[in-house]
Amino acid sequence: MLVLNKFRAWLGILLCVIAAFCPMLKVPIKGNWNLYQSDARLFLITFVIIALSVLFLFVRKAGAFKFMSFVMTIWYILAVVAVYFTANNYTKYGFANKLIGKVVHFQWGWIVFLVGVIFMLFSTKRGEKITSETNL
Repeated sequence: MLVLNKFRAWLGILLCVIAAFCPMLKVPIKGNWNLYQSDARLFLITFVIIALSVLFLFVRKAGAFKFMSFVMTIWYILAVVAVYFTANNYTKYGFANKLIGKVVHFQWGWIVFLVGVIFMLFSTKRGEKITSETNL
């Protein structure tokens, strides 16, 4: 039987939502970009995963919420890798890619996103079965 710590789950979901609007990349001329400005598809897929997690939390499906937490963890890793390779392979010219890769930096929004994912991931644990004892 899975036990769901709702405080950790809601805190993780809230941090993931907040992180989507925090600065994710620092682009020299344009300033800080959040997740939507860096890639709209990443933003939409992230919010679909968050919405499904909230749905499973409302209907108290701890196993499904744990699965969505694993999906969110994998999605976080894929998003970081995708944004890194997009920043380093933006054009077809090698010199320009190296220059862009040096000036585009990750921001603190990724850390907030990671903390939210970790809270979601560790909000479920395996609990003991509850047995009722009757005295005769």
